[in-house]
Amino acid sequence: MQDIRNFSIIAHIDHGKSTLADRMLEITGTIEKRKMQDQVLDSMELERERGITIKMQPVRMKYLHEGKSYILNLIDTPGHIDFSYEVSRALKAVEGSILLVDATQGVQAQTLTTLGMARESGLTIIPVLSKVDSPLARVDEVRLEVIKLLDCKPEDILETSGRTGEGVAALLAEVIKKVPPPKVENTNAGPFRSLIFDFKYSTHRGVIVFVRVMEGSVSRNTPLIFKIAKETFTSIEVGIFSPSELPVESLGAGEIGYIVTGIKVPGIASVGDTVAKANDTLLPLPGYMLPRPVVWASIYPESQDDFISLKQALGKLKLSDSSYTYEEESSGSLGRGFRCGFLGMLHLEIISERIHREFNLELVVTMPTITYEVTYKNGPKAGKMETIYSPAHFPDEGLLEEIKEPWVNSVIITPVRFLGNIMPLLYEHEAELGESENFGEDRTRLFLKMPLRELMRNFFDKLKSASSGFASISYEIEGMRDADVVRLDILVADEVLPAFSRVVSRRIVEQEAESAVEKLHSILPRQMFVMKIQGKALGRIISSRTVSAFSKDVTQHMYGGDITRKMKLREKQKKGKKKMKERGRGKVNIPQDVFLKMMRN
Repeated sequence: MQDIRNFSIIAHIDHGKSTLADRMLEITGTIEKRKMQDQVLDSMELERERGITIKMQPVRMKYLHEGKSYILNLIDTPGHIDFSYEVSRALKAVEGSILLVDATQGVQAQTLTTLGMARESGLTIIPVLSKVDSPLARVDEVRLEVIKLLDCKPEDILETSGRTGEGVAALLAEVIKKVPPPKVENTNAGPFRSLIFDFKYSTHRGVIVFVRVMEGSVSRNTPLIFKIAKETFTSIEVGIFSPSELPVESLGAGEIGYIVTGIKVPGIASVGDTVAKANDTLLPLPGYMLPRPVVWASIYPESQDDFISLKQALGKLKLSDSSYTYEEESSGSLGRGFRCGFLGMLHLEIISERIHREFNLELVVTMPTITYEVTYKNGPKAGKMETIYSPAHFPDEGLLEEIKEPWVNSVIITPVRFLGNIMPLLYEHEAELGESENFGEDRTRLFLKMPLRELMRNFFDKLKSASSGFASISYEIEGMRDADVVRLDILVADEVLPAFSRVVSRRIVEQEAESAVEKLHSILPRQMFVMKIQGKALGRIISSRTVSAFSKDVTQHMYGGDITRKMKLREKQKKGKKKMKERGRGKVNIPQDVFLKMMRN
């Protein structure tokens, strides 16, 4: 046990976690130089494309320090606020964390949130500054921020560069020195218990669970059980990550590795569950919880023939990402589909993009929304409270007695010079400003409360624009409050499209209707007939734009002669277009990229 160190890297998005992990893999010789590539732990195509970590990735490194060989188990975690659930899982499987702070940006809001989670887990924190070789680095200023945050000494803070490798060897030595070895209740001879902190799905081998062995040991062909799911299975293979999967004879107490279960049924494996031997009576490990979706959207196949394929795709993704939920629903105009819950806007975008790429499905994704609690004042449901997940099902205004919506507690960290830009933004998004305090030199921390609905209304992008990218935000759900909101419908060719319906604040409904109609007008392909795009709310049409039809010159083959010859053909064409619309062939086909562009704002 004394030669094992389990640790993770926690930081705000884009602070260089994956690049630092690359240098660690190089220095420890885990990956040969000829096989080395940037972001080697980010194996998903989307991760490389966007330059972010979406799925956590464990890796085992062997390192010789002062004549002794050590095993270093690293878990590279996502930094975006949507994936804080992933980070919380990783922290349960380790004893220490490297707190990485970008020397060019300083401590960010998400850094504080993740640090709070690490402290609650009782982890050893090693403060590290990254990107110290950058000409924009403010090493001295940021060091003071970290000292104030952790109440540590200046010499405790290490300086590294993921690009050049500077300071990485010293950091590995510090991990060995400060991170305690795993504490285990029983040796390898005792009963076996392990915590699932992640899993993935293999077509041939079923669910592969990533575990941290808390006590005892496990080998292949051992009868095991999921303690919470009450499902038994036999381990087909056990192994470690180096960083690809490498089978071993057994996994002992304190080690991090994987178990191949052979299970091909979704919904059995879950993060936080305990894997133990099938015949023991031990209790599950504490801390099991389910992730809580905050954003909802409905996903439909573009063609109803693909409904079964979409259901299978969602089931397979659920095997590798347990943090989203889905259940079947149907819509009069869109057919059968699924109402899905996500951890945030980025999470929604990633899942819909993965379904499109990995399963080759064309999707219709409705406008994302949050949950509302409504109480009816008349009609058959008078006095009844109902939870609304979809804007298309939001009741008409005259039926409701009361509407409640979730609010969040937020923290924004920003340079003082951008406060003048941010204050009007807070007013626009109905935020209630609380205390503010100085945070390092020339930076301020703002505490505020705001509706989750407004946070999801492109607030992140607007905050980045208002602060030239320097401000950062983190949030947590506070509770439910009264809301003054209405449903806004978008009509195309006189037909309501549920995918574009949304619930908006009453005070900005005209503005939202104008912008939605204008945007759809700019991206919707023209049809063979003239069509109107309209925004409808409060029982009336608020905004409208007309999309002109394709015009084909039916007289191009004619020349000379009387003008009435051409006029006859043009009249015939006009009648044909009118007839086509009357026969129901005037239905507008909307490509998938239009839904994605509308969703992205």
